[in-house]
Amino acid sequence: MTERIFCFGDSNTWGYAPGDLMTPRYPRETRWPGVLARLSGREVIEAGLCGRTAAFDDPDMPGRNGARALPRALEEAGTPDYAVIMLGTNDCKRVYGATAEEIGQGLSLCLDILAGVILPSRILVVSPPYLGENVWRPDRDPAFSPESVALSRELKTVYRAIAAKRGHLFLAASDAVRAEAWDEEHLDPAGHLRLGEAINAALFGGEGQTALKPGAGANAGSDLPGRSQAE
Repeated sequence: MTERIFCFGDSNTWGYAPGDLMTPRYPRETRWPGVLARLSGREVIEAGLCGRTAAFDDPDMPGRNGARALPRALEEAGTPDYAVIMLGTNDCKRVYGATAEEIGQGLSLCLDILAGVILPSRILVVSPPYLGENVWRPDRDPAFSPESVALSRELKTVYRAIAAKRGHLFLAASDAVRAEAWDEEHLDPAGHLRLGEAINAALFGGEGQTALKPGAGANAGSDLPGRSQAE
């Protein structure tokens, strides 16, 4: 029986393509869950939703609370063999006024639910890509603030500690990709490719990596030399 991977996240898991009014979602083969499916040879269940938080209720968009939505999503998915969770970007919005530790508490609520049906060692916690320095500008996403940018960089350390304490796998998306799209919030197609490669490597040691163009993931990521860091 083919193993199944459950991917739970926000717009970067859903595959939002900023600026494209005709096709606002990247094709399946472009989105990182599709890349993961191709590389790993496993069935991938996509459970991404634009605007989703780890555990906050969005005052303008109902149904975005990840901890509330996760039990239903898991029920619909059946019993997956692995899980990948990447949330936290939307929790950095100014409306919540949250700290990185509070966002981590919300993530932990989701992990409690996942660990009820999936082995802890088969759950991959992914800290999201850093927000760009100008993401908060009116022509981009004013739901964020300059403080949101700094907050997004704190999640890596908090999430790593949570994963280690709970016995989960961990990957910092910022080690592999940056929010290259014009809005400084979402991944472009090349970013989806690199993130799919990195997640496959984190889960399975990179098995099947040659299925993609050699070197496609090289020299990319917000933690590479030449990129300013704040952790």
